[in-house]
Formats: sequence, C-alpha cells, structure tokens
Amino acid sequence: MLTFMEMLTSLITAAGVIVLCPLVKGLIPSSFLNKLFSIYEEYFCTPEITLFFRTDCGLSDNQMYDVASTYLRTKIVDSSKCLNVGKTVRQERPTFDIVPGAEVIDSFQGIKGLKWKLHVEKGFDGRECRRYFTLSFDKKLKEVVLESYLAEVISRSKAIQDAERVLKLYSRDYVWGSPGREWSSIVLEHPTTFEKLAMDPVQKRMLKDDLDKFVNRKEWYKKVGKAWKRGYLLYGPPGTGKSSLIAAMANYLKFDVYDLDLSRIRSDSELRRIFLSTSNRSIMVIEDIDCAKLEDREKEETSDQLILKKPKFTLSGLLNFIDGVWSSCGEGRIIVFTTNNKEKLEKLDPALLRPGRMDMHVHMSYLTMDGFKQLVSNYLGIDGDHQLFEVIAGLLENKKVTPAEIAEELLKSEDPNVALRGVVEFLEQK
Repeated sequence: MLTFMEMLTSLITAAGVIVLCPLVKGLIPSSFLNKLFSIYEEYFCTPEITLFFRTDCGLSDNQMYDVASTYLRTKIVDSSKCLNVGKTVRQERPTFDIVPGAEVIDSFQGIKGLKWKLHVEKGFDGRECRRYFTLSFDKKLKEVVLESYLAEVISRSKAIQDAERVLKLYSRDYVWGSPGREWSSIVLEHPTTFEKLAMDPVQKRMLKDDLDKFVNRKEWYKKVGKAWKRGYLLYGPPGTGKSSLIAAMANYLKFDVYDLDLSRIRSDSELRRIFLSTSNRSIMVIEDIDCAKLEDREKEETSDQLILKKPKFTLSGLLNFIDGVWSSCGEGRIIVFTTNNKEKLEKLDPALLRPGRMDMHVHMSYLTMDGFKQLVSNYLGIDGDHQLFEVIAGLLENKKVTPAEIAEELLKSEDPNVALRGVVEFLEQK
C-alpha cells in the first residue's frame, strides 16, 4: 500500500502533467482539477505572502508602521550588516535603525524565514517622499503570523515604548524630517511643573482639579454622548506664563504636545488630515488664535456663491473640527488656545469662545505676591519670609509686571539679598 507521502508525490506529479498536457486536462472533472491544483500550488509552488506596513492608514497615521519600526530596533543589531546610527544631544546612548533596502530575518516559536524589509518611495524630484515596511513569509505560515506573531510584535513594541517613554513636542515645520508623515518631533524636556508655576494658587488648584476630572471621566463622556475632549483658553499679556502652563499641563498628564501653526494651513481638508494624525491623550496647542487669518462665516456664505472655488481654510472648518462631527475622531484630546488679547478674539467670532470649544478660560495675570514668592522659592530657595517682602508687596500692588520680567531680575545674583534689592530697584524704576 502506498504511504501518504507517496500518494502526495503522485498527486503533485499528476497535477504537473495536467498543467503541461491540455488533452489530459479535458478528460478530468473540474471539481477534481481544482482540488488537485490547490494541492499542487500549496506544496509544490510554496508561494509567499507579503504584508505592507505603510506610514498612513486612510486619513490617519498607521500605528503599525511605528510598531514595526520599534520592534525591529531590537532585531537589527544581530541580523543586519548595515545599520543607521543616530544620537541627539539629549540622548545618552545611540539608537540603531534599519537601513532602507536592508532585510531583517526574524523567527518566532521555532518558525524561521520571517523577512522584514524597509522600502523607500521617491517623488518626481528624486527626493524621498514615503517609507514602508514589508513582511514576507511562506503562505503556510499565514495563520500563525496573522494571529500570533503580529500580536507578539505589537506587545513587544508597546513594552519597549513604555520603557523608553518620554514626552514629545511635535511640529510640522520640518518638511523633510519624516517623509510621508504629518509631524516631526523632539523630546519635550521642559522642566516646569504646577508646583513651580508663578500663578494664583486658587486658579492653579482649579485647573489641576479640572484636568483630573477630565482624564478620569472617559466612561462618563461616553455615557452622556459627548466626545472625550476638553478645550482651554489661556489669555493674558506676553510674559505671564502661558507657554510654561502648557508645559506644566503636559508634564502633569504625561501627554505629548502638538504645536499647530494655523498660518500654514491652506484648506479645511488639510486641517482635518492634521487633526486625525495626532495621537490620543495629547495636547494640541494653537497659539495666538486671534491673529489667525480666518474667513468669517458671513463671507464664507457669500464666497460659496462662486462657481469656481479654491480650497480654503475657514472659521467654520475650524469650529467643526473642534466641536463638530470630526471632533469625535480621537480620545482624551485637549486643545489649548492662547491669546494676548481676549477682546480681539471676541471680535473674531463669539462662537469660538463658547463651552464645547473653549470650555475653561484661564486668565494669566500680571505678577501677584503669591506668584512672586513662588519665583523666589524657585530661583533663590527662599521658602519662608524675608525683610524685603513687605516692600515688594507694596510695589507690586501698583505695578504691572510679568513673571518673566521678575525672573530675569532674580537671575542676576545667587545672593538672595542682592537679588531682592535688585527687584526693589527694578519695581521703583518701572
């Protein structure tokens, strides 16, 4: 009696004969032919399957590209002959990345031959415009790769990212930094915390409580049918600490920061793509919103009568992304607007200021005595009282001075007496 392998060999040989001999092919039932060809293809041709990991996923960034990039960093040192080596001034150790065109061979649970490769696409001008990874493997491994191996890759990548977790500041100014991506980033190392902020203690406590309530109410937002997001307006003169407060919020929540310059936005569709490319649990910063060149809604209606319309960036588009249907495409997002002049913002459109868009308005005022004592603690290490505090308190009541101005005076000497006398002289002259 024939063994299974002998029977399989006979079937494969028969399939090959049938492929080469049309006359024999016509004498065999089609159902049997299809089964025979499938066996022939699977065991004789052994085709490969290739998965593509592109940077984009519809309108959003593809998280699987980042997953693959992070995971392969742990594999390339042992399996690649060519490596990209990088190190910024803030990093203690260099990082290694796969070189475009290089191949990394991985194994999983005794299975070998999982071939990763980084590809580069170039534009018409010859410059790099997009990157993507491919993962190729034998067709017989399809179930194992899709159900088990990719899950392991995701798990390993997340563990690496958690261990290396640092806050990042994202910007869109660096055109060629990340081909095919909306954002480039650097490590956010701003040292400001809420404890160090020179602002009114009551206002500081209210803001921290509001942030705590927001991040802990994901299910509540879902229950009442609201998008899980929050908007803040920081307003006050230059130098009152708006940027420092944003950094303190990021450090407190452990949220990345996306710095969005509206002057570089050309159309509503571009703004939509940018919003969708940001990560969950992040802070979007739109500074000097009163200076943005936004076409008001009455003019939009008039211009909409034109037959030929050029794509444009409109106030209606911004409002829709902040508090419209598109605002629900993401979770745990905070949008922070800043302005030096709230009155100018009210003239732009009162609808921009209402709850749902700017839920909490935070006034960054001129320096108070409470804020001054915090600065003195930060710069001079004085946490108690000082003989010059009473004089300085009297001067601050009648002077409009920003925390940035006083901080500059405190930097001039490490001797508390000399530094504080300098502050008194500065306030008297001002």
